[in-house]
Amino acid sequence: MTIAEAVAKSVEALPPEKQEEVLDFVEFVRSRPDHQQRGALKSIRGLWKDSGIHVSEEDLRKARREMWGNFPREMDLQ
Repeated sequence: MTIAEAVAKSVEALPPEKQEEVLDFVEFVRSRPDHQQRGALKSIRGLWKDSGIHVSEEDLRKARREMWGNFPREMDLQ
């Protein structure tokens, strides 16, 4: 049995309102662009270049120190 046949058989066993839901879902899936059609992923480099946000290397260093300052913490493994 092919996938199409299995889907058709399953849909036939559903009440009409559920069949409509399946049809809506199929139409939704068909309307989505495929991964290849969406185009290549963009690099995150320059992602915010036009947003007016500037993060300096020192800002990054400070944020890293704040985030990782207490790492690794001693863990009580008793």
